[in-house]
Amino acid sequence: MSFQSPTPKPQATVSGRPGGANHHGLHDHSAQGQSLEGALQQAGFYPLLVADVVADALDGRDCVAHLVHLETHFDRAEVRRHITVLVLTEDMLVITHVDDQQLDEAGEQTVAQVSTESVPVAEIRSVVLSYVYAQPQDYKSSDPVRELTLSIAWSGGQRLDMGPASCGDPQCEADHGYSGTIAQEDIVIRISSEADGLQAVQDAKLFARALRAVNTGSTAPVPHTGPGLPPRPRMGVFGSRASRGHQR
Repeated sequence: MSFQSPTPKPQATVSGRPGGANHHGLHDHSAQGQSLEGALQQAGFYPLLVADVVADALDGRDCVAHLVHLETHFDRAEVRRHITVLVLTEDMLVITHVDDQQLDEAGEQTVAQVSTESVPVAEIRSVVLSYVYAQPQDYKSSDPVRELTLSIAWSGGQRLDMGPASCGDPQCEADHGYSGTIAQEDIVIRISSEADGLQAVQDAKLFARALRAVNTGSTAPVPHTGPGLPPRPRMGVFGSRASRGHQR
């Protein structure tokens, strides 16, 4: 059984919905390839629903940088997709995750599972970028990154990987206990140029750069509303959120 999420319809754009409602902040973008609204439309995974959830979580804050990552998993004959949206504001990192689930084999009854988490940038402990380059012996400064993994830690939660320890002697049967590594990470996103495109990798690098800048208090990219458009007014104050239902 195969299932694909519906592609966005022309009339279902975020800015052109019936009633003329617009999402404050979704049009802002920095040096990234497209606006947050455009990235959600391109992903095509319930773009109107995701945009509404993100706009609600932003609570009127402007988007400084964003990262939209759509993942596809193949489970035998079933295709599963889910989307993770990271939105950086001047003082908050908003993480939104949307997954869907079929309630019947025909795929006529589907539910969307949505979670959001709002993290003050002051609480972010580390931002780790891991790169993969092809043919490093022939590397040139103009060579693009083949793959990028972004890891962000903020809660103090840690992952422990353990295994039996050894002394290096293949004949030794003594018990050397266990050894392992501890990795601190709350969210990990892997972006490949082959699967997601070179622009997606570049956008991820720009997002991480903006996140580091806001987190360390250095100069961060300033959101803009496009040429000829007045700046949008601030709307509301973002309340504290205690939910930690974010899925990976």
